[in-house]
Amino acid sequence: MYHFFIFSFFISYLIIPSIIHVAKTRNLYDEPGHLLKIHTQPTPRLGGIGIFVSFTVTLLLLGFNNPSLELNYLLTACIILFVLGLKDDLTGVGHYTKLSVELIVALLLTIPGNIRLGSLHGLFNIYELSYCSSILLSVLILIFIVNAFNLIDGIDGLAAAIGTLAHLIFAALFIYMRQFELATVCLSLAGALIGFLKFNLTPARIFMGDTGSLLIGLISAIMALKYIEASTAYGLATSANASSAPAMVLAILIVPITDTLSVFIPRLLNGKSPFQGDLNHVHHLMLKRGFSHLQTTTILVLFNGVIILMALLFL
Repeated sequence: MYHFFIFSFFISYLIIPSIIHVAKTRNLYDEPGHLLKIHTQPTPRLGGIGIFVSFTVTLLLLGFNNPSLELNYLLTACIILFVLGLKDDLTGVGHYTKLSVELIVALLLTIPGNIRLGSLHGLFNIYELSYCSSILLSVLILIFIVNAFNLIDGIDGLAAAIGTLAHLIFAALFIYMRQFELATVCLSLAGALIGFLKFNLTPARIFMGDTGSLLIGLISAIMALKYIEASTAYGLATSANASSAPAMVLAILIVPITDTLSVFIPRLLNGKSPFQGDLNHVHHLMLKRGFSHLQTTTILVLFNGVIILMALLFL
């Protein structure tokens, strides 16, 4: 199954330079100067196209068949968010329009796609969920994680590096549980992200834009839900450690989750929209402290890795 990773990596690595060339030729830049823009040079922001193409072509070409995760719902959701992200990268999309489309995608995945939580496995002393509660909670989780990755895509390399780490860990966990089809999804995305990182690390030659960050968030949210459910079927979430699966997901996604909460909660307390942008994200605060883009990304990835290691050792 590692050929999924290799194939996706090479597709991404080979097509990103062409996307950079087209963006420069057509003058499709993310221009500096806006209050929330911290880069100083005009930079193409269509790298998400390369990530999307690498990921989807790999899954379709190399084959994928898993009754618990039907490819048609997965790819339909990816395509819808790809179109949304592309429009946002090119012309902009309002927050409520974006949220509405994300809601449609989440409902598509949870109801006909049946990608949802059936239980909290003892977390907060809650076990089985009713159908409506399951749908509602799963939709909220999907939307939250999608936006969490969208929000951490604020400096060179961060979203791609965190996404790579998350999906390599998810892949390892799925392989351990013999959920090989789910592992191939994670490896396909991780390969595409590593191929993209070559051009996104400081000084970034291209940004992934919403086209890429929304895709990473979507697949991360789906894999989080699938891991929690699969861990019970495999026997990892026993009565002695019932909440270990949700806790492991929290550890894997600790950076985007904590960063999003750290900006959403103050905004809500101050009577502002949670989607109103500012420069109070953890990576922005680290830049203000004098860290470079590369140093900030490295520190946050290492922090995420340490949290994952602690979860693996103690859960």
